[in-house]
Formats: sequence, structure tokens, C-alpha cells
Amino acid sequence: MTKITYREAVRAGLRAALSRDERVFLMGEDVGRYGGAYACSRGLLDEFGPERIRDTPLSESTFVGAGIGAALGGMRPIVEVMTVNFSLLALDQVVNNAATLRHMSGGQFSVPLIVRMATGGGRQLAAQHSHSLEVWYAHIPGIRVLSPATVQDAHDMLLAALDEPDPVFLFEHALLYPQEGDLDESLGPADLEHAALRHRGEHLTIVTYGGSLWKALAAADRLQAEGIGADVIDLRVLRPLDMPTVLESVARTHRALVVDEGWRTGSLAGEISAQIIEGAFYELDAPVSRLCSAEVPMPYAQQLEEAALPQVQSIVAAAKELVTHG
Repeated sequence: MTKITYREAVRAGLRAALSRDERVFLMGEDVGRYGGAYACSRGLLDEFGPERIRDTPLSESTFVGAGIGAALGGMRPIVEVMTVNFSLLALDQVVNNAATLRHMSGGQFSVPLIVRMATGGGRQLAAQHSHSLEVWYAHIPGIRVLSPATVQDAHDMLLAALDEPDPVFLFEHALLYPQEGDLDESLGPADLEHAALRHRGEHLTIVTYGGSLWKALAAADRLQAEGIGADVIDLRVLRPLDMPTVLESVARTHRALVVDEGWRTGSLAGEISAQIIEGAFYELDAPVSRLCSAEVPMPYAQQLEEAALPQVQSIVAAAKELVTHG
């Protein structure tokens, strides 16, 4: 068991992937000489060389498309897109190619592609670099969408994704990169199917993922001190959603709060809420509650950005309201 940062766990996963399979290569903007926008690939160029650590032009549609082609040709590309907003430039490649080729070829072709990208706000990068657009990708059949929130998942999910025959998209919340946690490299392959219960309580279920997990866990500790017990479920996998785990928890607690850094309208929180109502309506003692980001372009000013995002105190307040008045 080793205590390392989230970015070091990603780097260890990349190194292990490159070492185990000569078909694996990494490409993206600044992944080589610069070592990655978030230092996740630092040192890998010297270790594996420019054929396998490839700096690309600033053209997301081009290098995501090249990754799709390489995957079709038998390689195992890992494509890094600097931030989720830049991935919008490659949506045509994702929606019309990566996600559809197995279906359109009648199962003759597979696209074993991994795309990693940073997501989320909280870094004072304002309206163009603070998006949480995971729900857009979770909407697309034909791909798997992961959101590792722990050091262990950041390492293990990347390696497990290499065994998938279809495209896998990993969303890494940028605030997590410096966060420390324990990594046990002896564990087996990561589970890419199920959510994880990270905290147990009896009064409500808090459902979340990614960067919001740690806020939810801190909120659960505060609530526990006040006599309110909360299940905290880390979704981990956003497509396909593991709703049985969520519904099992709601059947015990009878209340649900969904915390989602995305905007409320059309959010992943809305989808989860709908599935809770469809699957556990008669178990609920109160309407499902949602806590999302303010429906505004993300402000630059720190105090405004903090006000726009779900925070520990707002999760605590929403949970208290649900338990007390729900």
C-alpha cells in the first residue's frame, strides 16, 4: 500500500499500460516534452520514446479521429484531451464514429480506444474551462463513461479500460490531481460495472461522483456529528449506471439527495432522480432532492465560483432539509 497523489496514480497506470502491451501509446496536447497539462505523463517520453508518447497539434477532432483509426487498426491508443470543453471539437468523431462503428459494421469492428480528460470547476478558470459535461457523454450508446474519484480508481480503472473492446471515456476532476490517497497495485482489475458505497448511514442516500464525492463525504461526517446518518454512493460508472446499488440504498434510507456539478436542466442528477422514482417510488418518504451547479456560465471571481458550485455546507443544508421537512 502506497500513499500517492491522484496524478501519480494516473501516471502509474499509464506506465503500467505502456509496459504491459506494446500496442498501447499515449497521444494528446503537451503529453510529451511538457509532461501533460496536469503532469500526469511527466517522464514517460524519456522512458518510452516519441513513438509511444506523441505530442499532437491543437486539433481535437484530428487526434481523437486518429485514435479511432489506430484502434480500428489493432492498436490500443490512450488519447488525452486537455479539458472537457476542448472535447466538444471532437464530438462528431465520438458520436458518429467511435460510438457507432461496432453497430454499423454488424459487430465486425471494435474501437478499443481510451479517451481521458479533465473536467469540473473550482479552479478559477471561468466560463470556458470549468464545465462538467459528463452527462453529454453518458447520453451516448456505444461508449462506456467512467469517473474515478479515488487514487485507487484512477489507477485501476485506466488499466481495466484497456481490456474493453469499445471506447472508454475517463473523466478526471481537475481538483483531484493533487489529492493524496492509498494505492494497492496488487489488487485485481477494477470493477467497471458497479457503484461503490463509500459511507453508510440510515437517514438518507447521497448519490454523487467525481470531485463532488469528497464534498459529500465531508458533509456526511458533519451530518453524522448531528445525528443524521447518510449513505454516500460513488457512482464511478456513469454509463451504464448501476441503479440497483442506488435503489438498494434508497430502500433502506427512504430519502435521496443527488449531488451533481453539472447544470440542473438536463443533468445526470435528473436522470438518476427519474430512475429512483421509477424503481423505488413506494420506498420514498420524501421527493428526491437535487443539488447542482447554478445555471450560469461559471464565474471567474472565487467567491462567485464557490457560490455557483455544490459545496460541503450546501450539501449539509440540503440533507437536513430533506430529513427534517421532506
